[in-house]
Amino acid sequence: MNLILMGLPGAGKGTQAERIEDAYPVAHISTGDMFRAAMAAGTEMGKQAKAFIDKGQLVPDEVVDGIVKDRLGEKDTDEGYMLDGFPRTIAQAEALETITKTLAKPIDAVINIDVKPDVLVERLSGRYICKNCGATYHKLYNPTKVADTCDRCGHHEFFQRDDDKPETVKNRLKVNIEMNTPLLDFYDQRHLLFNVNGDQDIDLVFAEIKKILETIAQ
Repeated sequence: MNLILMGLPGAGKGTQAERIEDAYPVAHISTGDMFRAAMAAGTEMGKQAKAFIDKGQLVPDEVVDGIVKDRLGEKDTDEGYMLDGFPRTIAQAEALETITKTLAKPIDAVINIDVKPDVLVERLSGRYICKNCGATYHKLYNPTKVADTCDRCGHHEFFQRDDDKPETVKNRLKVNIEMNTPLLDFYDQRHLLFNVNGDQDIDLVFAEIKKILETIAQ
């Protein structure tokens, strides 16, 4: 079973990736882990990637594609793999098609955890921090027990990190939507795309994913 897992920031992709990995014999392959492993192992592609990263430059597609090909060629992917964070562009998606065809490990499904952007803004911009002791809270998932009062120190002043502010979150989501939409269309045209409702309890999200995976595994 060979998968691509997609979803906007805050959609719960990391949680579902762990559950899929626990329940099915798939190697979870994230872009970051793949790069770090290739550079640590000193592979040819890893060395090339490191040369660009050390200069503060973006790693070109041909090097990224080479690292992906090397990783998918490893033994632990023979029973299945789950790509997380790749592909990011249509060019990478097209290269991945060639790679998986060459390795005889084609993609079986693209699981997209779908959550409305306004819900994600609430999720991602809900964090706030006590100015006095640094205790972290979330207005939806972990509010203070008494309004405007830190549970730990009783202080009444809080702040938000710049990354958590609604406008920053909205911009981050906008960038990701612009990047993801063409990819979703690409895989939809190939009848590989499955959208899962991510705006529900995480157990229900995983139950939907399991139904899809059991269907394609038949």
